[in-house]
Amino acid sequence: MKTTIFQVFSFVAFALLLSACGGLGKMEKHIEELNAKAEPEPLIVRGDMVEVNITGRFPEKYFHKKVVVEATPVLVYDGGESVYPKQGYQGEDAAGNYEVIPYEAGKSFSYTESVPFEPGMENSTLELRISGTKGNQAATFDPLPVGTGVITTPYLVQSDDMFLIAEDNFQRVLSYTKEATVNYAYNSSSVRSSELRDQDIKDMAEFVKFAAEHDSITITGTNVEAYASPEGEITLNEDLAQERAESANKIIAKEMKRRKIAPENADAFYMNVPKGEDWEGFKELMQQSSIEDKELILSVLSMYSDKNKREQEIKNISKTYKEIEKDILPSLRRSQIVVNYDVEGYTDAELIDLSKSNPDILTIEELLFAATLFENLNDKLEVYENAERVHPNDYRAANNVGYCLMMQNKMGEAKSQFEKANNLESNAVSMNNLGCIARLEGDREKAMEMFNGASAAGSAVNYNKGIVMIQTGDYDSAISNMGNNNTFNRALAQVLNGDVSGAKSTMDASGDDSAIADYLRAIIAARNNSGADVLSNLTKAVEKDGSLANKAKMDLEFRNYKDQFTF
Repeated sequence: MKTTIFQVFSFVAFALLLSACGGLGKMEKHIEELNAKAEPEPLIVRGDMVEVNITGRFPEKYFHKKVVVEATPVLVYDGGESVYPKQGYQGEDAAGNYEVIPYEAGKSFSYTESVPFEPGMENSTLELRISGTKGNQAATFDPLPVGTGVITTPYLVQSDDMFLIAEDNFQRVLSYTKEATVNYAYNSSSVRSSELRDQDIKDMAEFVKFAAEHDSITITGTNVEAYASPEGEITLNEDLAQERAESANKIIAKEMKRRKIAPENADAFYMNVPKGEDWEGFKELMQQSSIEDKELILSVLSMYSDKNKREQEIKNISKTYKEIEKDILPSLRRSQIVVNYDVEGYTDAELIDLSKSNPDILTIEELLFAATLFENLNDKLEVYENAERVHPNDYRAANNVGYCLMMQNKMGEAKSQFEKANNLESNAVSMNNLGCIARLEGDREKAMEMFNGASAAGSAVNYNKGIVMIQTGDYDSAISNMGNNNTFNRALAQVLNGDVSGAKSTMDASGDDSAIADYLRAIIAARNNSGADVLSNLTKAVEKDGSLANKAKMDLEFRNYKDQFTF
């Protein structure tokens, strides 16, 4: 290139200007003596911000006493530049409010600021733009390069958010009870024929017949609690309660034998539980009665510590208060029969069939469980949709429809389902899923709000928090929240937090053989100064995903190995 007369003139004019500026010219001439250094080198994005720390020192007798200097770091890249806040310094005799630099002693300086990351910063130059004044004179120094490029490794974070299925409470075998009561005459344990005609005893007999005819029902035993009324003698009442329990159990035993149901161990099957006199039952029935003096009667009776005296007094009182003799005491002479039985539900094959062919006859638990029996996602979705239609007020069905839609990458529809589920009933599972959706939509604040409300959903919520924390630059908390999950994202957080060894162990245990996993292994190797592993892992990554070749060539993680790339 030929030098023009104009260029020569301009250069001379500029030199004369600097000479005229006195201290400014000398300061620019010796600018390298500041040893200005930017850290880290290269810069690295963290939480969408690019922070820089610039340090150096103004040497002794460098900073002219009447000079004011403003320094502005600028990150220059293709398509634009990002300007950091300026920093000002001034000499001892200069007017202003900037930091004063002693002329004789000099002084160290430190500067830390951030700017938002912008695409293109990967290939950039950080330069200091310095301008100064001395009285009425001003000068602009040539830009001083102090750094090169920005590492963008945090943006490798993967969307492995843990969405959750709402679980069923299905039990194939359910336990139930059938109850009846037998009442007795005073001081008697014989079952009167009139008792056998009571509806609850008839229903009990009909149930035993029904159980005998259906293999899905198994009678597992009886439990008979028997009582005597508290106006009899203590010793007599205890024996009477035992005899009443035995007589009530004989009713069931007879019906079982009639229906050819034979328990393996009759003694263990027919349980007699004699309770003796029922003083507590007497007090309860008295409280429920319409007797005007019931409070006084109970107060007086409660004063007797001797049960025999109390029994005699009850006899005396019952002669005066006929309601006690006619209604209350007869109700206490009883056996309460409880028949325990199990009902076995549909088989897996039956549930698979009915969940599609006739879902309306199934419970919500059966439908939710049936969906888990299908491997095909479309089949699962169909069953969950049936569950949502048949049981529209159960949030689990709506949530699980959303889960299937999410798996089909229909995020908008999935979000609507999760919102519907959480509106039906505020629940941790759907809140977690809404948090995942919010993060994928870029709303990290909303995501964390949902995750904080979903803690009851378990460790998956903490893992999801960890992903957000990587994006916000809180790597230590991300690692803590991700627990022992050996995943790409946990290893990435460890790399960014400086734990290269831990990251390697996590990736070794992950079993992840994807292209991006090999790429992260190459970064780990680069930070561990293992050149052979860098090239080996990058080669595998590029073989699986060719687009990673150009990324690797631009990636400053591999700045020391680019001349060795063969792809």
